[in-house]
Amino acid sequence: MASYGFDVKKAAVQEYLAGPKGFRALAPKYGVDQATIRKWVDIYREHGDAGLVRRRNRTRYSAQFKLSVLERIQCQALSYRQAVALFNLRGGTGVIAGWQRKYHEGGPQALEPMRRGRPKKMPAPKPSKPSSIPIDESQALQALRKENEYLRAEVAYLKKLDALVRAKQQATLTKRKP
Repeated sequence: MASYGFDVKKAAVQEYLAGPKGFRALAPKYGVDQATIRKWVDIYREHGDAGLVRRRNRTRYSAQFKLSVLERIQCQALSYRQAVALFNLRGGTGVIAGWQRKYHEGGPQALEPMRRGRPKKMPAPKPSKPSSIPIDESQALQALRKENEYLRAEVAYLKKLDALVRAKQQATLTKRKP
């Protein structure tokens, strides 16, 4: 997306406000969309020269600000374009539409800014305190023996299955040879 400096924006706005030329006539002259010039004019009318100054860093809006914008749109029946001009929002109407969608899906909590970047590493687990319930060692030993028996049976079963599969493959190979 092309970025236009303050001088270009100011010239387009001044030419629109001074003369009979409309958005359609000015758009090709400045190489922008009609809607872009309309947005510049609306922002200039609302905020003056400060609205046309390009911000260097990305703007992050708080959840409270987003909620107040949505409430104002609702109360005053503003369009997204009017709200963008009124609050001098960067990102256009899509930003407000996204806020509204998030609000309808998850409520005010959904408007909270999300953490960016890689999640922090999980903290090392704290050593557990010895439980106050005494563990019966004989029951623990019996459970371990039962698990061991189960695992031995599973290994034996898998070995037998593997031997049967190999025998079947060997039988098919010998039948094919004349």
